[in-house]
Amino acid sequence: MHSRSHIEKRFRMARTVLISVWAVFTLAIVFYTVHVAGRNAEGDILAEAGETLSVQSETLSGVLDKYRLMAPLLARQSSVASLFILNADGAPQAVAARGMAGALTGMSAAEDVAFFFPDGTLLGHANGPFVETRAGLDGLIRDASQGRLGRAMLALGPEQRSYAFSSGVRRNGKLVGIVVVYVDFFRVEAAWALSNRPIYVTEADGTIILANIPNWRMREAEDVLMERGDRVAVPDDGSVRTYLDMSRYMPVLGWTLHVLADPSPAASAKVSAGAIATLACLLAGLVALIVLRRNETALLQARSDRATALRLERVVRDRTEALSESNRSLSREVETRREAEMRLRAAQAELIQAAKLAALGQMSAAISHEFNQPLAAIRSYADNGQKFIDRGRADSARENLGRINGLVDRMAELSRALLSFARKPGQTLGSVHLGTVIEEALLLARPRARKAGVEVRLLGDIDTMMVSGGRVRLGQVFVNLVNNAVDAIGERDGGLVEIRARRDEGVVIVEVSDNGPGIPEATLQHIFDPFFTTKATGEGIGIGLSIVDNIVRDFGGKVSARNGETGGAVFRVELLEAEIGAKADA
Repeated sequence: MHSRSHIEKRFRMARTVLISVWAVFTLAIVFYTVHVAGRNAEGDILAEAGETLSVQSETLSGVLDKYRLMAPLLARQSSVASLFILNADGAPQAVAARGMAGALTGMSAAEDVAFFFPDGTLLGHANGPFVETRAGLDGLIRDASQGRLGRAMLALGPEQRSYAFSSGVRRNGKLVGIVVVYVDFFRVEAAWALSNRPIYVTEADGTIILANIPNWRMREAEDVLMERGDRVAVPDDGSVRTYLDMSRYMPVLGWTLHVLADPSPAASAKVSAGAIATLACLLAGLVALIVLRRNETALLQARSDRATALRLERVVRDRTEALSESNRSLSREVETRREAEMRLRAAQAELIQAAKLAALGQMSAAISHEFNQPLAAIRSYADNGQKFIDRGRADSARENLGRINGLVDRMAELSRALLSFARKPGQTLGSVHLGTVIEEALLLARPRARKAGVEVRLLGDIDTMMVSGGRVRLGQVFVNLVNNAVDAIGERDGGLVEIRARRDEGVVIVEVSDNGPGIPEATLQHIFDPFFTTKATGEGIGIGLSIVDNIVRDFGGKVSARNGETGGAVFRVELLEAEIGAKADA
C-alpha cells in the first residue's frame, strides 16, 4: 500500500502534464475553429450576395427587355406611319402625335414616347425633360436611320436619368420618321432600396448611373469607393465601412452591376466560434482536472477506507450477534401482534353476532306473536275446512286451504328473514339492492314496533337503488337503527319512525328519523362510542350504534346523528352507490 505523500506527489506531476497538453490543444482548436467559422460565414455572405446579384441583374434586364421591342413594334404600325403624313395645308399632325404618345405612355408605363422627323424635328411626345433638351438624340436618330435599334443612357442629373430605345418608321420603304421610347429607373431603384446591401451600376468609364444610395448617382465610383485589396471601403458619417464587392458584367448594355456585402457577420462568427471553442476547451480541461482530482481523492479515500474497514470489521462482528438476537425478538413480537390482531377480529365478529342475537332476543316476543297469530288462524281454517269437506262443501274447503297457503308463505318469509339476520356474515363486498335489505330489516323490526305502538314508514323510491356493501351486515344496520328509534320513543302515543332514501352524486343517503325526545347535545359526540348508553341498567350495553358505525365504515360510508328540526332524532347513513354487478352476502 502506497503512502499518502507518494500518491499526492504522483498526481501533482500528472496535473502539470495535463495543463501543458491542454494549453497546446486549446490554441490549436481555437485557431482552427476561428478559421473554419470565418471561411464558412464569408462563404454564406458571398452566396447571399451572389443570389442578390442574380436577382437584381434579372430584374434590371427584365425592365429594359420589356421596352426594348416596343420601339420596333410601334415603328411597324400603320397608325404610327400615318402620323408623319402632312395635313392638307402642309402642317404636321402634332396634335395627333401628342395624343398617341400620351396613350402609349399611359398603357406601357414608359417615361415618355416621342416621334421625330428624320432630320430630328420633333413631331410630338407625351412628357419628360429629355425630348426638350434633345439629350442623346443625335445618336438615337443616327442608329434608327441606319435600320438598327438605337439605344442610349441619358442623364440630366442624379434624379433625371433614363434609357432610350429608337427605331425608324418607314412608309413604302422610305424613312419617314423616328420613334423613341424613354424608360426611367425609378421602380428598379425603389426595389433596390428595400435591400440592406448597397447596389449600384457603373458604365465603362466608372460612372455610377444607378444606385440605391441617392448621393452615389452620377458620380465616379473612385470618388465614392476606396479599393482595399479584394474589398472596398465606403466613408460613412466620419467612419469607414468595409464591404465585399460582388459584380457582374452586362455585355449588351456595357454596364457592370455591383452588390456590396457587409463582412462584419463573418467577423462576429469568428469571435463567437473562438469564444465557444475556448469555453469548450476550458470546460474540457476543467472536467479533466476534476476527474484527476476525483481519482486522487478516490485513491486516498480507498486507503483510508481500508484502514477504517479493518477497524469496523471487528465492531461489526461484535454487534452482529446482538442484532441477530434483536431480530429474533422482533420476529416473535410481530407474530404475537399478528395473533392478537386475529383474535381481535374474531372477538369483533363474535361481538357483532352477539349483538344480533341480543336484538333477536329483544324482538323475540313480538316475533313469536307474528308466528302465533298465523298458526292460530291456520288451525281455525284447517278445522273449518275439515267440516266443509264432511258437509260436501268442497269450494269452501278449497278457499280455506288457499288462506292457509297465504299464511304459510307469510311465516316462511319471516323465517327466511330471521335465518338471514341470524347467520354469520362474510367479509366480501358487492352490489346490494337497498330496497330488499330494508324490507327484510322491517320484517324483523316491525313486529316489535307494532307491539310498542310505533308506526314504521318507508318513504321514497328505493326499488332501483344499489349500494356497495354486504347484505347481512347492512340489514343489521337498519334493524339496529329502527330498534333504537322504537326504544327512544318509548311509550309515547303516536310514535312514528320514518325511513327516507335518496341519491346525491354517487352516494345513497338513508335517513332514519323518529318523533321521540331527541338526543341531548352532550350525548351527540359520544353516541357512537362503544359501551356508551343512555338506557337504564339491564336494558342495553351500548354497542348497537357502535356496531352500526363500524359496519358502515367497512362499506366505505359514514353514519351521523342529529336532532330533527321538529324534534326527535335523525340518523343519516351515507353509502356508496354501486352499479348492478356481483352480489354480496356479507
